[in-house]
Amino acid sequence: MNELKSTTLANGLRIVADIDLRGYSAAVGYFVRAGARDETDIESGLSHFLEHMMFKGTARRSAADVNRELDELGGQSNAYTSEEQTVYYSSVLPKYQDRMVDLLTDMLSPSLDADDFATERNVILEEIAKYEDQPPFGAFERVMECAYGPRGLGRRVLGTTHSIESMQVESMRAYFNRRYRPENIVLAASGNVDFDGLVAQAEKMTQHWLDRPAPSDLASDDLGTTPEGIELTQHLSVPDASQSYRVTLGDGPSMQSELRYAMRLLASIVGDDGGSRLFWDLIDTGRAEVATLWPQEFTDTGALFTYLVCAADDMDSNVRLMNEVFGRVARDGVEQSELDQVINKTVAGCIMQSERPSNRLFGLGSRWLCCGDYLSLDELLDAYRGVTIESVAEAARTYLGQSATEVVASSAEPQSNLVG
Repeated sequence: MNELKSTTLANGLRIVADIDLRGYSAAVGYFVRAGARDETDIESGLSHFLEHMMFKGTARRSAADVNRELDELGGQSNAYTSEEQTVYYSSVLPKYQDRMVDLLTDMLSPSLDADDFATERNVILEEIAKYEDQPPFGAFERVMECAYGPRGLGRRVLGTTHSIESMQVESMRAYFNRRYRPENIVLAASGNVDFDGLVAQAEKMTQHWLDRPAPSDLASDDLGTTPEGIELTQHLSVPDASQSYRVTLGDGPSMQSELRYAMRLLASIVGDDGGSRLFWDLIDTGRAEVATLWPQEFTDTGALFTYLVCAADDMDSNVRLMNEVFGRVARDGVEQSELDQVINKTVAGCIMQSERPSNRLFGLGSRWLCCGDYLSLDELLDAYRGVTIESVAEAARTYLGQSATEVVASSAEPQSNLVG
């Protein structure tokens, strides 16, 4: 049986674990409330940049030591940054729990060396350039900027070429001291975990985190201006693109909305990449290469994305078809057989994913960081099984019939602006 345990250290660090002593592995990670929405204009991209710098060495370890130990301990180790958090994680054999916690905790006190900063800046700039060269050519970032504005949730996770080129290591150190404080961090673990040992080790190793210098007050952004390097036009010109790429963003349920489970199931019925209504109407018929819909939940709001890829000449007719699908569902709801099928599919997926502690870790850490709670597997399955035709219909009426922000990336200006 799984057991959920949690505690809060005297310094404010929260520790939570989903323990299953029958498992053959353990997953552990630090979840930090430091994402793009926490940055100012001069810090744009800093959360992600700082994630890279965590692997560049500490007072106890060189960069080579960090990477060598990650390899020695085996398993899978990595990090990622989003709009609302930065996460450092690893899955290991239980006998290596202490060593991995020691390594990850040490990494969260990085050297932030000026020479390493200058070198890694070039890596970030290359990452930005590479990303902008790949379809859909920055359309997802642009639609977030247009929908939310270029700050807060609309701020780019990678930053812009301008913000990274002008960034100073002193800004990174100040941002680190402001965001990487114990009250902003959750240490999460899942699988075959020694919880008492985890707590004792974290308590000893993170005592000095309270000694980090108190952050100074930040100058406010000028909200009457657009940050340098940002454009808010809703068409991205890509001269060599052979297809058109359309992204829309409308309102969706937040991480705390009662409709989030119904919306997830509705999105699967309408816009999953296989077997959904959009699949049969646009993909199976050869009208489009991609036609999909999905929700993304944030702490205090949510987004509903659509993504359409097709020949430029077919864009308007395909948009009409998508809007007709959304309109029918918003008006008529879905069939009970469709809902039963997607519930079975989703429940099976949850069960199979839960077999890996690393999969459970992300839901546990993210949820505890933003909401201070967590659903066990049984509770999650009950939540999906409890979704009714009526709640799906409510989600459809609430979210599918709304207007949305549209961005198109193509070789030519769009001929019309059909937003559903």
